[in-house]
Amino acid sequence: QLCEKFPGVTKDIKWENHLCFNVGEKMFLVTNPDSVPHTATFKVSDEDFEEVSQRKGFKPAAYLARYKWVHVEDISKVSKKDWERFVRDSYQMVFDKLPAKLRKSISEK
Repeated sequence: QLCEKFPGVTKDIKWENHLCFNVGEKMFLVTNPDSVPHTATFKVSDEDFEEVSQRKGFKPAAYLARYKWVHVEDISKVSKKDWERFVRDSYQMVFDKLPAKLRKSISEK
């Protein structure tokens, strides 16, 4: 629900059971709603990567760590405030790297 509030967000299933949230066809959040506990992977800033990936329950994301993505093992253990910030920041970082024409198109909707 949080992700769907952002402009231009789409979602799809990849890798059989991963729910991916995208903007401009670029992923900003990957979840696995079938896993127990629920897991998630998202982008963080270069500056925050080391600190966030060393938090309890977090680790650098497999295959995506070089792009500064982290994996959280149980999203229910992340505070609502932190979770909303992580998701919003990930969305914004991906949105900001989209081509200007696409950003403008998404912003006007």
